[in-house]
Amino acid sequence: MMEGLGAVQQKISCVFETAVIDEVSKKRDNQSYRVQATSKIKQKAIDNEVNSAQATEKLDGTCQPWLWARFDKKPNKSAERRFKKFQTLKQKNSTDQTFAWDLDKDFKETPEHWIPASGVEQEDGRPVPDDIGHTPGWVPVYPASRQHCWHLSAVDLKAGLAVVLREENEFTLCIECVHLSSLLGRTAELIGTNINGNPYGIGNKKFPVHLLVVHGTIQVLDPPQLTNEAVKSWFETAGQVEGIVWHCANGALFKVHRNHVGLDWPVPKPVLSTRPIRIAIETNDLKSDTCLLETLAKLDGQTFASLLDLERVFPSVLTELDHFGMKHCELTSE
Repeated sequence: MMEGLGAVQQKISCVFETAVIDEVSKKRDNQSYRVQATSKIKQKAIDNEVNSAQATEKLDGTCQPWLWARFDKKPNKSAERRFKKFQTLKQKNSTDQTFAWDLDKDFKETPEHWIPASGVEQEDGRPVPDDIGHTPGWVPVYPASRQHCWHLSAVDLKAGLAVVLREENEFTLCIECVHLSSLLGRTAELIGTNINGNPYGIGNKKFPVHLLVVHGTIQVLDPPQLTNEAVKSWFETAGQVEGIVWHCANGALFKVHRNHVGLDWPVPKPVLSTRPIRIAIETNDLKSDTCLLETLAKLDGQTFASLLDLERVFPSVLTELDHFGMKHCELTSE
């Protein structure tokens, strides 16, 4: 297993310089502009030796460090309108001006106990938004919160366990159960049935499946050269992934998304969905009331052609669990 690399605390900067294009965004609803990568690598990326960095797959999920869920502080409607107008004028006039946010009035209220992400710039003790107006941050995951129900389906807080998808080797993935203490200081992506439209096709409405993927643990074995043309060509052929994240030796992170080079996401057959997968849930050490863990434990040691096969085998396993009086209310969405 490759060890995780940089923990993702903030929005990751594109490895290329970007330009704002006056077209409707393919990535974000109701956004009248889109961000496009130019052919120039950012000087900051060069300074951080990105050409020798480790490349990993960018996943389409929701980011969370353990027991906290990602929650970005965003502009309110009036500030968002001003910001969009500024972006349009900046693109037409090609200026280096920066937008002036009113940190007291321009942002929506955040939930109780919200904290800014590590490394967010501070001004007079207040967090400063990034270049798209968001302030990355975290809120605690509460067991009784409906908003966090899918986060909680991948963990057992009482037993201190989590269901993690990792890379076993260059071909095979592995679903395993780990103790939460092993994830301290790490961040992870939550993927699955009810996350971002389920681009990986994991589970279904009747049998939803959600998994944590620790950032930096899914390698890109043959990344493209760092030119706009090479990156786009790679995405169109071998790179059926949402994006690439480069982990520099000093901890700096840079990314490129399919949308940066004008390509759509999701794609019909993401690489993550097509790799063989092994289940490694040690039943002897498992004492959990979480149905996903109980279900996967019945499949311990088995290997499947892909993540998509879980949808096929889960109904029969759940029938067996019901026979022994085990409830699966946490796994079903009804």
